[in-house]
Amino acid sequence: MGDATVSKTKPQGPKVKRPKLIEVRSLADVPAFANDDEAAAFWDSHGPSKHFLEESVLQVEPDWLPPPRRRTTPVAVRFDQDVIARLKTVAEKQHKGYQTLLKEFVAERLYEEEKREGILPAAK
Repeated sequence: MGDATVSKTKPQGPKVKRPKLIEVRSLADVPAFANDDEAAAFWDSHGPSKHFLEESVLQVEPDWLPPPRRRTTPVAVRFDQDVIARLKTVAEKQHKGYQTLLKEFVAERLYEEEKREGILPAAK
């Protein structure tokens, strides 16, 4: 076999000079668009200024963000390929990830066992 050298740098094509974007400093500078084509044409020649981005972050209301999720602990559990395939099939029909579905199954079954063992009071 012949020696082939592999270049780790990306091929350099002709540099394309992009026009400088017009800075948008506030939402008042952004017109109302009739359609997506108008919006695309506007944003092809405009971009947010640093001031706009910083001010936009300050205007986000704290209640707008969802609360942080509780941390989970990774656990290794081994399943037969058949069980995993069945789990994935059910999860797909429910539009969920199979690991999410598995966690739901465990939580539901644990709740039922806790009720049966008297750890939790039975629902009335």
